[in-house]
Amino acid sequence: MTTPLIQTEQLSLYYKRKPAFTDITLPIFTHTITALIGPSGCGKTSFLSCLNRLTDLIPRTRISGYIRIGDIDVLDPKTNPTALRRRVGTIFQKPNPFPFSIWKNLAFPLREHGIKNRQEIDIMIETTLQNVGLWDEVKDRLNTSALSLSGGQQQRLCIARALVLQPEVLLLDEPCSALDPISSGVVEDLISNLRGNYTLVIVTHNLAQARRIADNVALFWLQNGVGSLIEYGDVEQIFTAPRETLTAAYINGDRG
Repeated sequence: MTTPLIQTEQLSLYYKRKPAFTDITLPIFTHTITALIGPSGCGKTSFLSCLNRLTDLIPRTRISGYIRIGDIDVLDPKTNPTALRRRVGTIFQKPNPFPFSIWKNLAFPLREHGIKNRQEIDIMIETTLQNVGLWDEVKDRLNTSALSLSGGQQQRLCIARALVLQPEVLLLDEPCSALDPISSGVVEDLISNLRGNYTLVIVTHNLAQARRIADNVALFWLQNGVGSLIEYGDVEQIFTAPRETLTAAYINGDRG
């Protein structure tokens, strides 16, 4: 198998003195979708937050272990978190567009990262909205509030806002859980289609969704009050021939 784009080694995260998870060693491969599954409170979202150092924004957190993304040592104090987050974007559970126009939602991050030319910005915005399937829906109202969009459209706009910076990696924290079934299906299809151009890590409680879209799956669990990685493998192995009894119980609905 090829070298993973992302590799964590014995990664542990502590909030104050309380461990969120410990000793997570996990490879994530280029242009694949890795699903993190498991019950609530077992460290999946916290793990995701470590990958682009959003944990830096939480007081009194401590990380130990190692994270490499490509040639970047993520936890090296010399690593620039802003540059890292341009390379590794995040999509949250609830759509969170900025409270201004659709156009400004995408222009804002571009300008923040030094792109000032209006023609260049317009081209990048149109291309990105086309890539998430929104262009035809919003091209005639780019100057209207992003808050006027439906929930599913808002989530696709948030994905576009991350993609407009041309990241390598997209982290998605339950991106469909706040959406109705139709909107959820549209966003899920979009995530699947992004696989060929981006490396995606998705937290999901929807096992059917994980089986539909993931290439690889990692089961997290709470053991003695601490998040742990129970099993990692390709999606067919996890769902049809799990190695761990706990994985089999969770997949079959007997646990969790």
